[in-house]
Amino acid sequence: MNNREFGSKGEDIACEYLKKNGYEIIERNKHFSKLCEIDIIAKYKNTIVFAEVKTRKTNAFGAPAEAVTKAKYNNIKTGVLTYITENDIRDYRIDVIAITLLPELSIKHFKNI
Repeated sequence: MNNREFGSKGEDIACEYLKKNGYEIIERNKHFSKLCEIDIIAKYKNTIVFAEVKTRKTNAFGAPAEAVTKAKYNNIKTGVLTYITENDIRDYRIDVIAITLLPELSIKHFKNI
């Protein structure tokens, strides 16, 4: 499995998790520029949620959420600001969904980072 397939599998797991918790998936892999892609755009009640998904096989080289660096966050924020301006959205947040596959599936949802 290459990195793209691995990332896609993590996003599939995250979408299922979100749906089970009352979220509606609006878009996946929304590109804004060469540096900015939002993994999942979802709606929860009246809030638009922009979710960055990080997936790791294990935590041997660090937890998945640690991969959301300041630079990565700033790129996400740029895409979010573009999206909310184009779609006249006032109620939104940015979340991180960290997935570790082994030794057992672990999903951590960090809201409003």
